[in-house]
Amino acid sequence: MDFVCAHAGRPVLALTRRDVARALLAVPSGVALVALPDLRREMLAAGRPLTPTFWESAKAILSSIEAGQATVGDVQRWLESTGTEPILMTPSYFVWPEEDERGPVAAEMYARLVAYLEERLAAGEIEPDALVSGDREARRAYEELQEQWLSTPLPDGRVPGFAVSDEQDEELFAAWDEEEAYALSELRHIMAELPKQPEAPLAELEAAAARLRALLALPGYPSNVLRACAGFEDRPLPDDDAELWLAVAAGIAGPISDLSEGGDVLEEFVDLDGELSEEDIALANLCAIQHADWLAGVAALARMGPGVLASPERMARLIAESEDVDVDEHADDDVEATERLFTSVVTLWGYLGIVDEDDVLTPLGWWGLPKALERSWAPPAE
Repeated sequence: MDFVCAHAGRPVLALTRRDVARALLAVPSGVALVALPDLRREMLAAGRPLTPTFWESAKAILSSIEAGQATVGDVQRWLESTGTEPILMTPSYFVWPEEDERGPVAAEMYARLVAYLEERLAAGEIEPDALVSGDREARRAYEELQEQWLSTPLPDGRVPGFAVSDEQDEELFAAWDEEEAYALSELRHIMAELPKQPEAPLAELEAAAARLRALLALPGYPSNVLRACAGFEDRPLPDDDAELWLAVAAGIAGPISDLSEGGDVLEEFVDLDGELSEEDIALANLCAIQHADWLAGVAALARMGPGVLASPERMARLIAESEDVDVDEHADDDVEATERLFTSVVTLWGYLGIVDEDDVLTPLGWWGLPKALERSWAPPAE
């Protein structure tokens, strides 16, 4: 009992089922099973008995853990059945970050929700024995109680669910910016070490830009994807050929916007029996490629120069064998996945003249790819 009180940071008379459950899960299941009878007697003697239903459920879940039969979901569900443990994922798909990944806001909101649930439990609005026995109505009421709290403004105006999501978004964006800055630094370092810097093939650039202007004026794929990648859906094309070409090439490495064509996008994506369009597949593939893969692939092409094969299969192999990025050894299925992603890339590269009809890197691609990648990763101020 002393361990449980210390773990919860509360005296015995203030302990909740959640406190006891979390303390039992904090030690090896065999140790918890052995200690369970003594703990139950000590809490009874101290005037803080819990119901037989709780103790039976504790014995059952600990035995299942010890036997290697309990899943993570089983343990989480049991912990939530204590009546004051927030649901890890609500019916509306709000998901709490893992405990060791919560920022200050998430930690604060989590603690506030625990305190709120303790108040509702004390008021008799939560039935933990019904929860642990699997009563559906009790579970539904428990879920609705938390959904309502997450969407109700606090006295300071913050809405808990939105506050947590906003913090997670900020952390995600910060991590993305950090990864992008590192990739940009590595790219510049690699290019500075090249024995010969690529020069702009002006005639090829002018011809490619002319073809690109004509292509971007057309409806459908690939024009709509290239416009979305460069952010040209709602702004005019630049007059300068190099500016136009680099904007589109950079957009392939980092799409600026999504498709804005007509149609009900939500209806399209909830149609599980339907097939994704060619443009949807292309944009999804572009967005799935990691900074490290772009860096490895483009660095390899920059070193080898024009005339090298840049097919999807070759790009996947160059990335897998790259020494420019620290990645685990690529399994065959990883290489195949990378190849599928770069199928869309190489196809779009062909429209820009980065590769020729045989997927061979052109002088224009050798000059432009590193510049496009740098443009995609550089902060707006640059």
